[in-house]
Amino acid sequence: MNVQLSFSSEAFSGAVKVTGSKSESNRLLILQALFPQIKLANLSNSDDTRVLQSALASKEEVIDIHHAGTAMRFLTAYFATKEGREVVLTGSERMQERPVKILVEALRQLGADIQYLKNEGFPPLKIVGQKLQKSEVTVQSNISSQYISALMLIAPSLPHGLQINLDGKVTSVPYIEMTLRFLSDCGINGSFENDRIVIEPAGNIPQKEVLIESDWSSASYFYSLVALSEEATVTISSYKEDSYQGDQVVAGIYKQLGVQTIYENDILHLKKCDFKRPRNLVLDLSNSPDLAQTIAVTCLGLGIKCDLTGLHTLRIKETDRLQALKTEIEKLGGQVDITADSLHLIPVENLKAGIKIATYKDHRMALAFAPLALKVPLEIEEAEVVSKSFPGFWNDLENLGFSVINISKG
Repeated sequence: MNVQLSFSSEAFSGAVKVTGSKSESNRLLILQALFPQIKLANLSNSDDTRVLQSALASKEEVIDIHHAGTAMRFLTAYFATKEGREVVLTGSERMQERPVKILVEALRQLGADIQYLKNEGFPPLKIVGQKLQKSEVTVQSNISSQYISALMLIAPSLPHGLQINLDGKVTSVPYIEMTLRFLSDCGINGSFENDRIVIEPAGNIPQKEVLIESDWSSASYFYSLVALSEEATVTISSYKEDSYQGDQVVAGIYKQLGVQTIYENDILHLKKCDFKRPRNLVLDLSNSPDLAQTIAVTCLGLGIKCDLTGLHTLRIKETDRLQALKTEIEKLGGQVDITADSLHLIPVENLKAGIKIATYKDHRMALAFAPLALKVPLEIEEAEVVSKSFPGFWNDLENLGFSVINISKG
């Protein structure tokens, strides 16, 4: 479906409930599959998490994870350890263009039996589960932290645990630290110092219930809404001030864009406040690249120039997010220059109205551009793509007073 978005008031307020973090849920589901003593509460309702749950429960020989990149990486490692189990792990056409070679090579170092069924370095994969005996691996660490987290998650189930030697500048460190903290929460010992991660083997871990915090990436879209508003107050739950999620930095970033964050128990209160508009917002997002689309679009709507760096992982996501941002922002009148790892925005005084925003089968394109409806009416193509991470988003916008009209693709 396509949706037409508009907003006719000068102010809005409301409350939103965001389900559990996709990043937290997916890590914990792998740990739960390896250690059933772990119980989980407030799981994400995203497509990605549901796909992962289904794959873990499946007895089929072919498992299709569709567009779920995290599931592809985590399941590749998981099934490599399942002695006697043979699976073909495949996905969508775009998933078969997303590289997985670094992870496969690391798992092969440990003794895994993994073959490429089409193109070298890419899914689909044939995995024959083995008892992995080796306890040390070296992995290139400047491409995707998910490769490293995948290895960390299986590490406590290996006979001797695992030492992971990191080669290169580590990308998205907070996600690695999140994985380590969940291992610790579940009674598993590990450390991350300099370029080495050590995870000890775990036998019988204690019974443990883990409450999953709501998703900070999803919260970012409400920060954008408040920033682009004339006046707004939004409460969203459930969040912790000492969050495990690196995307919590969104609160500090959006303070520069006129959004005040107040923590009250497990609720965030977001309020539009007076602020000195920066001439140029300069950010290194290497530890929180999922915020890049949201921030770029907010700056476009506020008429603020921005220079965002640390974005090299965006080219291998659901789409090439840097190119997609450039294309869609320039439809609206902005000017964008991109490099291999950066985006540079020069905004325009008056945005073009009625533009159709293509989403490229990427949930974050739809979610990031939607708040611009506060400035100009626009249309989001293939709007159902938000179900990948935030199925209730369009309903939440309606509840905040937006006009959200489902129209045909023609």
